[in-house]
Amino acid sequence: MIDPLAEQKLLDKLPAQFNNTDLLHRAMCHRSYLNENEDMNEDNERLEFLGDAVLGLLVAEWLYKRFPDKPEGFLTKARALLVRTENLAKYARGIEIGPALLLSKGEEMTGARERDSVLCDAFEALVAAVYLDQGMDTVRKLVEPFLDKEESTIMDRFDLEPKSRLQEWAQANGHKSPVYELLAESGPDHNRVFSIQAIVDGRRMGIGKGKTKQAAEKKAAENSLKMLGIH
Repeated sequence: MIDPLAEQKLLDKLPAQFNNTDLLHRAMCHRSYLNENEDMNEDNERLEFLGDAVLGLLVAEWLYKRFPDKPEGFLTKARALLVRTENLAKYARGIEIGPALLLSKGEEMTGARERDSVLCDAFEALVAAVYLDQGMDTVRKLVEPFLDKEESTIMDRFDLEPKSRLQEWAQANGHKSPVYELLAESGPDHNRVFSIQAIVDGRRMGIGKGKTKQAAEKKAAENSLKMLGIH
């Protein structure tokens, strides 16, 4: 069974105590453990299946509320980022799932307690176990603190979102992809300012300024979207 100290450390990280600790034990049970032990009769794969769906809904809900002005494309990309294996493994480490895992001796020797894929699966299984034991409100209390910390990462990762949206608009309306023309650059080398205009099929659109060409292109795309009435 789970090491009592590791189990207690994990429980201390959760927003509520389990009514049915068998669910917790099942969530921590890697399939390899069943081959060498008879004290468990089910691994965490079924819980992982349910947890994936619960997590997907909760992340979608969080994004929908946190970014009320962002389009569907942004929300879809952000959701994919938040639930990728590396991120879920990071969340698992944050609540010390690794030491509480039930593993075979072989998996233990190969470092499975720190393997991203194993931790990701266990985190999804834990989400399902909390959901079944405590309900969605408790799952939110477990997951949303992790999501809150990712907000700035999401914005940085999709910093070029206006360019993507302008390209999507161009493609949807049968136009070529936007191009960005440098109109001017000024200022000393350590503090340059670039002025760039977006052009779609020869149509001159928004102009943007920035301290880098990338920033100026983003602003040009943003202003182009405003010209088009797309917010």
